[in-house]
Amino acid sequence: MSSPLPRTAPLRQADTVRLVPSRFAAREESVLAGIAEDDAHLADLFVLESATNDRLRAQCGLLPGIGIDELVFGVLNWRLVNAAFTHARPEGSRFNGPDRGAWYAAFEVETALAEVAFHKAVEYAEIARFDDSVTYEELRADFSGDFHDLRHDARFARCLDPASYVASQRLAERLLERGALGVVYPSVRRRSGTNLACFRPAAVANVRRGGAWRFTWSGGLEPEIEAEAPSGSGGLGRKPRRGRR
Repeated sequence: MSSPLPRTAPLRQADTVRLVPSRFAAREESVLAGIAEDDAHLADLFVLESATNDRLRAQCGLLPGIGIDELVFGVLNWRLVNAAFTHARPEGSRFNGPDRGAWYAAFEVETALAEVAFHKAVEYAEIARFDDSVTYEELRADFSGDFHDLRHDARFARCLDPASYVASQRLAERLLERGALGVVYPSVRRRSGTNLACFRPAAVANVRRGGAWRFTWSGGLEPEIEAEAPSGSGGLGRKPRRGRR
């Protein structure tokens, strides 16, 4: 007998927040356009880039984890959408393995900030260095559809283990095989926060840019977080809430 799956529930959620490093969100077109001498030179540079860029390889049908028919084209910020699904971490993330990414977003900006603060702190702990300043930009997106809901479902508590992705990745694999859109789940890093992991590029709707945030570590585990203000105005300083680690 197969294990149960989380129940599905209709989701209508606008203005979800995904934070990406500014170096990746700065421009929609390829950075190669700025160094190409002409169109022929740009074409040659694209050939070189496609040998190592997983997003470009996926757009040519060369990635085993996601088919070209699943990617999106021609809509605003489509490259940023595709990149979320084609640039998976080597170890995977909570609801995806190393072969296929997912679009992670939070219902609240505070939750998105807490998630980034935690994961960056883990990276710095690995090198014993908490001295850095990085900027992240918001990508806002809307979702409408039936998502598997892990909130208030004790059967899937292991999928919310703060220290392990084993159970959650296994569940995600089963859901993918059944054509699921994704999962909604309580944040492990911020109490009362809500996250979603979308499995399908086509379900990520109306992607647009939002604000920007600077994270600054000055020797401690917790960063100072400031909203990046438009040129000529002052920034709004704020500290992150301590989440469940």
